[in-house]
Amino acid sequence: MCGDHGSIGGDTMLSHGKNRRAALAICAILCSDKPKKKKRRVWSKKWLGRRGQYGLSVLQRELEVDDMMGFRDLLRMSVHDFNYLLERVTPHILKRDTHLRKAISPRERLSVTLRFLATGETFNSLSFQYRIGSTTVSRIVMETCTALTSVLREDYLKTPSTISEWKAVAKDFADKWHFPHCLGAIDGKHIFIQPPAKSGSMFHNYKSRFSIILMAVVDANYKFLYASAGTQGRVSDAGVFAHSDLKHAMDTGMLSFPPADTLPHTDAMMPYMLVGDEAYPLRADLMKPYPLRNLNQNQRIYNYRLSRARRVVENAFGILANRFRVFRTTICLDPDKVVTILFACLCLHNFLRHHSADAYVPPGYIDCEDANHQLMEGAWRREGGLQSVSMGQARNPSVEAKKQRDVLCQYFVSPAGSVSWQEHMV
Repeated sequence: MCGDHGSIGGDTMLSHGKNRRAALAICAILCSDKPKKKKRRVWSKKWLGRRGQYGLSVLQRELEVDDMMGFRDLLRMSVHDFNYLLERVTPHILKRDTHLRKAISPRERLSVTLRFLATGETFNSLSFQYRIGSTTVSRIVMETCTALTSVLREDYLKTPSTISEWKAVAKDFADKWHFPHCLGAIDGKHIFIQPPAKSGSMFHNYKSRFSIILMAVVDANYKFLYASAGTQGRVSDAGVFAHSDLKHAMDTGMLSFPPADTLPHTDAMMPYMLVGDEAYPLRADLMKPYPLRNLNQNQRIYNYRLSRARRVVENAFGILANRFRVFRTTICLDPDKVVTILFACLCLHNFLRHHSADAYVPPGYIDCEDANHQLMEGAWRREGGLQSVSMGQARNPSVEAKKQRDVLCQYFVSPAGSVSWQEHMV
């Protein structure tokens, strides 16, 4: 019996061994099969490949020939200005063709960027208009904005650095706005953004929106002389100025402001200065209005004269926001990218003010005065503009600054410094 049991156990082991070898053989056969062929990936959608036949790039070429005004409405500039910019930025944005696809031309890159700045449309919307992928549109816009700033900044967004350059700015203010020794008007505006992830309330401003702040100095011709951007929206005008490189440069004399000189037709010495609103500190080199409480007639006249000169910065911001309507939207990009876009627009603004002032800012678009010097508000105010930064006020001005403001106040009501219509304006 024991032998029989042993015989049965041996047959069972033999059977299991055969089954195991068969299973291994089947596994080897399965493993030796070639992997399934992957489905070929399509690099781009078919409609993107017809970019050269349809879309805004094609329309733009038609407008260049048939409708110059339509071209200006499309990109906010003339054909001549577009071609000039294209020539300047092409070396910075030119891409090479590959054996797989043809590169997007510098012309198309500049066009889609200018259209984005002019309208503030989303990258997805521009993708359909230009037949370019939305991710590619995003990359093109940032690269082209960087290139525009690089090629234009030195010529069109340069802060004066010599006494003669500053005096030329002051002469324009004296001639056009009857405010002597003025080197620029300063103000700050909110640029609305989508808050970055995990930023909390850092960019939350007093109007319950998220923003970064643009602080700028503008000359008598609505050109930007200096700009600083990127500060969180919760900071006030005075706070932005207090921590700016502009204040540091003014404190250390790095800006080469002209030395104090006599006011026209008087012996009274007066430093050269910027002008700002009540949020800024009163300094020898920065004049602001008298507080709007218990003002006498002379102080009202001073406030009127200062407000008249300071109006240029409000108009410059109004032009910027209505010619580059990306600033009329909430920009859904990281703050650093918003700053890149902002400086490209400042350069373009100054470039267009220099090359095509009448077309860029047509009559009636900015504030002006009638024959009786009554203010006629510009069309940009009806369209809306950037939101002011006016949270809090700077305090504790120096005695010297107060005396200087009083001297200016007396000058504006004296025969040497008065204008004939000022009594009727206050």
